[in-house]
Amino acid sequence: MTRKLFGTDGIRGTANLDPMTAETALKLGMAAGRHFTRGQHRHMVVIGKDTRLSGYLIEPALTAGFVAVGMDVMLVGPLPTPAVAMLTRSLRADLGVMISASHNPYQDNGIKLFGPDGFKLSDEDELDIEAKMFNGLDAYRVGSDHLGRAKRLDDAVGRYIEYAKSSFPRGRRLDGLKIVVDCANGAAYKVAPTVLWELGAEVVPVAITPDGFNINKDCGSLHTQTMQTQVVAHGAHLGLALDGDADRVVLCDEKGRIIDGDQLMALIGASWHRAGQLKGGGIVATVMSNMGLEKFLGGHGLALHRAAVGDRYVLERMRKDGFNIGGEQSGHIILSDHSTTGDGLVAALQVLSALVESGKPASEVLHLFDPFPQVLKNVRVAGQPSAVLEQASVVDAIKAGEGRLDGSGRVLIRKSGTEPLIRVMAEGEDKAAVTAVVDDIVAAIEAAA
Repeated sequence: MTRKLFGTDGIRGTANLDPMTAETALKLGMAAGRHFTRGQHRHMVVIGKDTRLSGYLIEPALTAGFVAVGMDVMLVGPLPTPAVAMLTRSLRADLGVMISASHNPYQDNGIKLFGPDGFKLSDEDELDIEAKMFNGLDAYRVGSDHLGRAKRLDDAVGRYIEYAKSSFPRGRRLDGLKIVVDCANGAAYKVAPTVLWELGAEVVPVAITPDGFNINKDCGSLHTQTMQTQVVAHGAHLGLALDGDADRVVLCDEKGRIIDGDQLMALIGASWHRAGQLKGGGIVATVMSNMGLEKFLGGHGLALHRAAVGDRYVLERMRKDGFNIGGEQSGHIILSDHSTTGDGLVAALQVLSALVESGKPASEVLHLFDPFPQVLKNVRVAGQPSAVLEQASVVDAIKAGEGRLDGSGRVLIRKSGTEPLIRVMAEGEDKAAVTAVVDDIVAAIEAAA
């Protein structure tokens, strides 16, 4: 049985259009509330959100659904996704909900669910919730004397600030560092500048005036030009850019050069390895991470283990095999010693700790390897991507490309999960060869489509 509503990271869509409607949110609240009603205690759900206008649509609908099945609701307002995961565990809640579409523009919104352990739900949990949503919700309504209650947690911001600061080594401070922090007009617009300031940094805050429409607009981890420009203009030591729900981060050095998730994982992994903190003898990344990262780790006696694209698959591998660092090239870094999900601010603090320890400029510390040339092209096809990829001419082109890069690179072909696209990626030491391989495969796909 496949999931109809849930994707790789909850439910997502254009706000006020199916499935991201108040009706869906109401049903989801009832179904998820019933799914996590276990035992005779008063049940509780924590609900957080980012700064999108449509949060005012989704939040009350979810609240009504949970209250209707007898679950109390704790509203925490705009906070990063990892804050919701942390508060779910801290408050001994039965469920956590984050209303956000992450790095997407304001028109979109989404709903992410966390279990009582603070981890995102399994496929089985999501399937059961979907089944409940479409099969007789009336049976789950409680009597009028058993309805849930809703209240706001006034000190939620302060709790997360203290949690984030606790991940930074005691006795170490950020005194003397000037840091640009781009909050993407999103969920971390209050907490991120405060955490850095309380640890001693001189903070230059950017994109901290959300208006419901400007989340991720020309700012944040997908639009890093704002951060890069501000770092150079203010003579800052480095910059960090979060996305709309602050579960990912991208940095730049004092010269404005970008440091992506692969470089961040290399730095944190090497630092933790030296300190004896790294578990599993390596890190978990996705199939998209650069071969330069793999080569760097190998030089330190560490291994790179690859998972499918999506933080849930990275975390699944981490939990299964005992790793405590994993993430994606996009800057979604999971440090399981501190958090149950990606936390952009906590990841940045680990990088800042290593920078302070070194006493050197960011440009010398944060660029640990030269990425292999990587070329990615998307091919739109009229038919089913799977059928196109099974064509003999396409199979032969892919095999030829793999043969050409054998030992010096790799080829990765992926079908989009949301569009009729085939993504063709290759990387290797020779950029000309990599480009030629991608062009040949793309030509074969276009001819077969």
